[in-house]
Order: sequence, then structure tokens, then C-alpha cells
Amino acid sequence: SGQSSHGDSLPGLSVGPRTRVHAGTLPKPTIRAEPGTSIPWWTPVTIWCQGSLEAQEYRLHKGGHPGPWDTQKPLESTDKVNFSFIHMTEDYAGRYHCDYLSPTNWSEPSDPLELVMTGFHSKPSLSALPSPVVASGGNVTLQCASQLGFNRFVLMKEGERQPSSTLDSQQAPSGQFQALFPVGPVTPSLRWTFRCYGYYSRSPHVWSYPSGPLELLVSGVSRKPSLLTQKGPVVTSGQNLTLQCRSDVRYDRFVLSKDGARDPPWRLGRQPQAGLSGADFALGPVRPSHGGWYTCYGGHSLSSEWSAPSDPLDILVAGQLPYTPSLSVQPRPTVTSGENVTLRCQSLSHVDTFHLSKEGAAGPPLRLRSKSLAGQHQAEFSVHPVTSAHRGTYRCYGSSSTFPHLLSQPSDPLELRVSGHFSLDYTVENVIRMGVAAFILVVLGILLLEARHSQTRTPEAASS
Repeated sequence: SGQSSHGDSLPGLSVGPRTRVHAGTLPKPTIRAEPGTSIPWWTPVTIWCQGSLEAQEYRLHKGGHPGPWDTQKPLESTDKVNFSFIHMTEDYAGRYHCDYLSPTNWSEPSDPLELVMTGFHSKPSLSALPSPVVASGGNVTLQCASQLGFNRFVLMKEGERQPSSTLDSQQAPSGQFQALFPVGPVTPSLRWTFRCYGYYSRSPHVWSYPSGPLELLVSGVSRKPSLLTQKGPVVTSGQNLTLQCRSDVRYDRFVLSKDGARDPPWRLGRQPQAGLSGADFALGPVRPSHGGWYTCYGGHSLSSEWSAPSDPLDILVAGQLPYTPSLSVQPRPTVTSGENVTLRCQSLSHVDTFHLSKEGAAGPPLRLRSKSLAGQHQAEFSVHPVTSAHRGTYRCYGSSSTFPHLLSQPSDPLELRVSGHFSLDYTVENVIRMGVAAFILVVLGILLLEARHSQTRTPEAASS
């Protein structure tokens, strides 16, 4: 009768009866499978049983099958035999062990070999919560999920022959079936690449296709790069979006990660430019899904460690909410340097946050929570004192707390003019005015001097 094991081991099946005489007097053989213990459907697999040079016959036993599954006689001067399956099918999946016959008796059985066939069910998905980017020494949770009602999920780490962990499935509120695998602490000295599988308890050796690979990125403490976009953080649908990761450290490779994204981070090699190392991540035409916080990392090809994260860049997608706020300025759009100015965003529609954007500015828009006043939602951005740096064209947008990276239509542009010695235009104008005034004063001075000179000469001329 079949029995199930618990913990992280695979469920096994009991083996059929076999004859042994004075068991324990011979060393037990070893058993292994090539190319591994998890074999894709319809690919070849070979089971090797290695015992003793004195062995006259080897037997392969499969769980649940009465008597030997197969027998082989070794060639002369060898201590092992192989049992080959041309095509892996569910019939060959199961638990195996082997033993051998010496001139006197049968050996003890080998340790069990769990031979799994993969690719019988649709693959699950594997994602990292909260992110596949993990600080060195940190922990992360890997979520293996499927719409199929698998009873168990298996997590496999690349380079290891045995499962990292096997967990019972739980049904999430969304209706999908999942298992949450804690992983860590992660260190940069190893590669942390995983896949997961699902299977049903009625056939524990028949697994799904593997999920796509998920590699954890271990961030360290080396100097962080910077992340920017040429056209500023406020973008519109259809516009081509490219994010630029730059560093004065000579990193060989870069990754771009988006907060909350289930997809693996984007990867690019180094693209040197004017003494900097960097990479341009072309995300294509802007869609609403492009809104969010982005971070980039730099790394060296000979190390699995990545840099500290760049400062996060918030990409805001404008034109996604069906209203247009208004923007006004107090006391007036043309002010003198040193004055106080208030830019007011208003909307009759419900707004949770107002964003004030300056044309050509690389930094993020200013944000203020909306306040309700007389049936309107508004926010007042105060600037005091005003300098020439505040000159420019402004627009304001609204957003909701539900989708904070999606903005309304932009307000009409508002140009703020600043006069005074800080303004180049007004400085030139004042210089011209002062020059004209000085010229007039010089001319008047010359005329007065000539008039006085003529007065002093007149009596002399009269006396002569």
C-alpha cells in the first residue's frame, strides 16, 4: 500500500518483495540518473547502479511494482550497469532502488532514487515578493502560483539536483493555487536562480512544465548609479520612453527594476559614453502600465553582486484621468525677484493629490494633498522668495490615491515672469535704459558747459 512522507521529501511508494540471503554482508550499491532526476517528457534517461566487481547480476526495483523492474548482467571488469529508457513517460516516473548478487548473496538495497517526469501539466508562474532585488543578507519570499489545482509545489535552485523545498498548495483569495517559499539570507557569492513546478498528490512523480527562471539580484554597498529620463518624469501615452542609468563607476552591466513588477528586471550591458558607464533602457511607446517607481543597479561581469540602488525615479503618465484642472497665480504672473508667489491648482472633479510640473525640469513635480474648499478641490504651491530660477512655464495635474502614477489632463500652461537683477532679459532692458539716460545726461552736460563757456567769453569780447 502507498504511504506519503512529510516535510520536504517527495511522497514515495512501497517496493515489492525480493529475496535476500544474509543481507548486510555486502556494501550497498549507489544509484543515480543521467542527465538528472527531473526529466522532461519524451527525452532519454539512464539509471546507473554501481556495486562491486564481484557482482554477477543487478536488479532495478520500482516502487509499487511487484518483483524486479529490470535486471542486467555486468560486463567483465566493471562494477556498474545502466538501465536506459529511450523516452521518458509517466510509466517510468517513480521511486527506484537497486541491488546486486554476489557469488554468495544479495547486497543491501541502494538509497532510493526519485525519478520525476516534467512537462505533463501547464507551467506555474514564479515571482518574488516584494521584489527580486534583495539586499545582501536579506530574505525574500518566492511565490509559485497556478490556476490549476495542484496539491503541491516544488522549488528548484539552479545547479542543485534535489528540490530546495516542497510545500502544500494553498488557495489564494484570487482563486489561484499557490505556495510561498521563504528564501534567505541571500549572499552575493552565489547565483540565486530558481524554477518551480506543480504536481497532484495522486501522481507525485509527474510534474508540470517548469516555470520561467527567476534570478534574485543581490544589491550591495558599492556606489549607486543615477537614473533619469531625457523628457522628464511626466510622460504621455504613445511617447517613446527611454530610461537612462548612468555611473562614473565602470560597471559592465546594468539592470532596471520596477517596484511591484512580477516580471524579472531588464538587463543590459555597458554602453560607455563620455567617460561614464551606463545603459539606456528603451521601454517603447508609453502605456498606463509604465507608470511607477523605477530603480537601476550597476554590476561587474565577474561578480554576482550589484551596486546600491539608484535613487528611485517616479514615472507619471498624464492624460489618463478624464478631467482638466486649472492653474492660476497670485498676485500676478509677472513679479519682481524677492516677492512671494502662490500657484493654485483647482478642479471640480475629485482629486487626491495635485502635481505641479515645470517645463524642462529634470526633477519630479511638486506634490500637495488636495483640500476641499467651496465645492472645489485645490492645492496652493507657495514660492517665497521668488528668484530667476523660478521663471518658466508651469502645468498642474491631478491624481487619485488608487492609481497614484496616472495623471489627469494637464492644465493650460502658465508662464511665470520674474523681473529684477536676477532676470537676464530685464537686466539687458535696464542696461539699455540706463545707457540712453546716461547719453542724454552727457549731451545735456556738454550743452551746459558750452553755454557757460560762451557767457564767460562775451564780456571779454565786448571790452576789446
